[in-house]
Order: sequence, then C-alpha cells, then structure tokens
Amino acid sequence: MKGSKPRNRNVLPGFGLSLGFTLFYLSLIVLIPLVAVFFRTAELSWPEFWSTVTSARVLASYRVSFVTAFAAGLVNAVFGLIIAWVLVRYRFPGKKLVDSLVDLPFALPTAVAGIALTAIYAPNGWIGSLLEPLGVKIAYSPVGITIALIFIGLPFVVRTVQPVLQDLDQETEEAAVMLGAYRLRTFRKVILPELTPALVTGFALAFARGIGEYGSVVFISGNMPMKTEIAPLLIMTKLEQYDYAGATAIALVMLVVSFLMLLVINVLQWRMNRRAVAD
Repeated sequence: MKGSKPRNRNVLPGFGLSLGFTLFYLSLIVLIPLVAVFFRTAELSWPEFWSTVTSARVLASYRVSFVTAFAAGLVNAVFGLIIAWVLVRYRFPGKKLVDSLVDLPFALPTAVAGIALTAIYAPNGWIGSLLEPLGVKIAYSPVGITIALIFIGLPFVVRTVQPVLQDLDQETEEAAVMLGAYRLRTFRKVILPELTPALVTGFALAFARGIGEYGSVVFISGNMPMKTEIAPLLIMTKLEQYDYAGATAIALVMLVVSFLMLLVINVLQWRMNRRAVAD
C-alpha cells in the first residue's frame, strides 16, 4: 500500500517462536536442574536442613570457597586490566602468542591445571622449595586455592575488558593530557569510568567461576576439613556417601548466596551504566 511503512523483516523467526524456543531451552538446561535441587532438599525437614548447612565443617567450607573466590576475582580485576591494556595499546614481538596464552585456562582441563600448580607450589616443587625455608606455604593452604582460582579466572576479566579498551577513543585521552591533566588523573577521570562496567562484569564472571571450581582446586588445597576444604568437595563427599539430600542442601545455600551476590553486582553495574549515560 502506498505510503505505508515497510515491514521490518528479520532473518530469524518471529518474536513468539524465538521467545518460546528461548524459554524452552533455558528451562531444559538451567531452570529444571535448579528446581530439582530445591525438590531434593525438600526431603529434609527444616531442623535437618538447618543442622546440615550450619555445621562447623560446612560453614568452614563456605568461608574458604567464597573468600578465596572473592580474593581471586579482585586480583584478576587488577592484573587482568593491566594485561588487557598491554595487549590493546602496545605492539611487541610475540604479542599474538601472549594473546593466545590468555585463553589457555579455557582449553586446559582443570585437573591438569591443578596437578601442574601443585607440582610447582608444593614444598618439593620448583617455587615451593624456594619458599619453604622462608616459612611461606603456598600449596595445601588458602593461598594455593586463591592462586588456582586466579589461574582459571583471569581470561574472564581480560576478554571482557579488551573489547572496551579497543573501542575507547584515544583522542579524548590526548585532549585531557593537552589540557594539563596528569597521566594518573587522565586514567582515573577519563579511562577508568568507561572500563568500570566491564571490570565489574569480568570480576563477577571470575568470582562465579571460582565459587564452583573443583578440578583445579582439589589437588592444591590438600582438602583438610575446617582449613582448606572447599564446598564443592564437601558436596562430592556427601554424594559418595549417598547423602543426596545433604549434598543438595549445601548446593542450595551456595546457589542462593551466589545468586544474591551476582544480583548485587549486576545492580551496581546497571547503576554505573545509567550514570555513565546520564553524564
């Protein structure tokens, strides 16, 4: 019809079909397994559930998992930003090789990473043997767990920050320098606000990965109850004892706490993005 607006045709199917497939796929892969955790935990009475998730050993495993994952996420946020900055802003021999090495933790089996880190940081390892006379213990301690989580979480920060750095307009930085701003002030006032949402996202991804990490941690942690035992290992222990309800109870608490922490991080990221758009 003359004067009518042309109909917007998409390559993919219509909204209804796409939304239906999306909900079906998410339900099958994500929602149904999570709901199964709730139903399996419901087999326990409230006193049994509470005594299971608040026992001293379980609380200690929660503390180890969340504290080490949080510390590893913070370290990765700092050094991941530096690595992304070097890869984007500088040219040097072997740059493509370094860029490929960043993705190595993605491809490397986590058990291989755990064995390699344990061999290096154990008291008889290359680095551990040098630190042992100084009284510094890496393997079989929370420090070793943190190092393993840094190893597997670094790519999340680098690959999240890298595209944002590539899209930054360097003319703005040059203008700030020409107006008399020092390098640190230029970074803090011009560059960092643009990178903060990506940094928060990278931190959240590394933190979430670290909470549930098992393969790379189980070797270097030493698995000492009340000291270096992580929550995923305790869940596996209960499964091996055929205590499925107890295992899902611990998993449920981890799920809820992780969801709440990620929700807070996403809200902070949304507020920062909104403030950046307003400015």
